[in-house]
Amino acid sequence: MLKYVGKRTVQNVIVFFVFLTATFFLLQAQPGDISDQFLSNPKIPPEARQLYAERLGLTGSTWDQYVRYMHNFVTGNLGVSFSEYPREVSDILKERIPRTVALFVFATLLSFWMGFKSGKILAWRRGKRGENLITITGVFFQTVFYPWFALLMIRTFSFDLKLFPGGKFLTVEKWLDKPDTFDANNVFNRMLVTVALLGMALLITEMIGRKMHNRIVGRRLIWAARVVFIGTTVVWWMTVWGEMLPYALDIGDHLILPTITLSLIGFGGTMLLTRASMLETLREDYILTARAKGLPSRVIRDKHAARNALLPVTTSLVIGLAFLIGGGVITETVFSWPGMGRTLLTAALTEDIPLVIGAFTFIAILALIAHMVVDILYMFLDPRIRVGGR
Repeated sequence: MLKYVGKRTVQNVIVFFVFLTATFFLLQAQPGDISDQFLSNPKIPPEARQLYAERLGLTGSTWDQYVRYMHNFVTGNLGVSFSEYPREVSDILKERIPRTVALFVFATLLSFWMGFKSGKILAWRRGKRGENLITITGVFFQTVFYPWFALLMIRTFSFDLKLFPGGKFLTVEKWLDKPDTFDANNVFNRMLVTVALLGMALLITEMIGRKMHNRIVGRRLIWAARVVFIGTTVVWWMTVWGEMLPYALDIGDHLILPTITLSLIGFGGTMLLTRASMLETLREDYILTARAKGLPSRVIRDKHAARNALLPVTTSLVIGLAFLIGGGVITETVFSWPGMGRTLLTAALTEDIPLVIGAFTFIAILALIAHMVVDILYMFLDPRIRVGGR
C-alpha cells in the first residue's frame, strides 16, 4: 500500500508540473493583457500603462515570466491579483475556497445519501408501485436546465414563500452592529471546523455501533452519541462563541437554499446510477447463493448487493467533488455566493492570470487527490481489487 501511494504521488507531481506549464502557456497565448483596459482611455499616457505592466510583472519575454512564475510557485508565492490589486492570490484563495468547498461538499453528500438510498430501494423493489414516478423524477432533476431551476427555486422559496434568502453570503444589515473581535471569515471557518469535527465523531460512532454483535446495543450507542455530540456542540456555541451565534445562523440561512438546489440536481444522477448498478449486481451468482442460504433480505440488499453497487457511485462522487469549481460558476453566479466559481469567472474575464492559475492549481490538486482516493476506496470496498493486478 505504501509503495503504491509513493508511486502515485511521484506520478501526480509530474502530472501537476505538466498541468501548470500547459496552463501558463495557454493563458499567455491569448492576445493582450489586463493593461489593455487603459488603451480605451486617451487621458492615460502610455508611460503610465507601461509602469502598470511592469508593476504587475507583465513585461519581459514569456519564458522569463514562466521562470519567474515557477520560482514564485515553488517558494509559495502565487503572486498578486490583477483585478483585486494589491491583494495576494493566496489570501483570495484562502477566503474563497472554504466557501465553495462547504457549499458543494454539503450538497454532494446530501444528494449522495438521498440518491444512493432511494436508488438502492428502487432497484430492490423493482416493479413495485411508485417506481416509474421516482425514476421520472430522477430523470427530470438530471436533465433539467440548471440556471432556470435555480432561479425557480429562488422565486419560490425566497420571493413567494419567503423562507430563505435569495442569495449572497450574509445579510449586510445584520452585520453592521457586529463586534470588532471577529469578521465573517472567522465565523464561517469556525462553522466549518465545528461541522467537520462533529461529522467525524458521528461517523466513527456509527462505524463502531454497526460493528457490535448486539444490534440493539449498537443502535442505542449511535443515538446516545448523536444526542451527546450535537448537544455538546450547541452548548459550546451558546457559551464559548455566544456572540458569534446569531451571525453564524445568518450565514447558515444563506447556505440552505443553494445547498438544497444543488442536492436535488445531483440526486437524480446518483439515484439512476445506483439503480442501474444495483440491478446489474442483483444478477450475480453470489446474490443467488446468499438467497439460497436463507439470509435476510435486508442483509442481502445492504451487505452483499449495495456494497458492490457502491463502486461506480463512489467514483462519480469523488471525481465530481474534484471539479466543483467548474460547476460552481453557474451556482455561485445565480445565488451570488462569493466562492471560487465567481472568482474564476471574474478573473478570466479581466485576464487576471495569477488568480486564474491559482484557481486552476486548486482544481488540479483536488483532481489528483480524488483519483488517488478512488483507487484506495476501491481496495477497501471490494477485496477482489488489488494494486498492481495482484
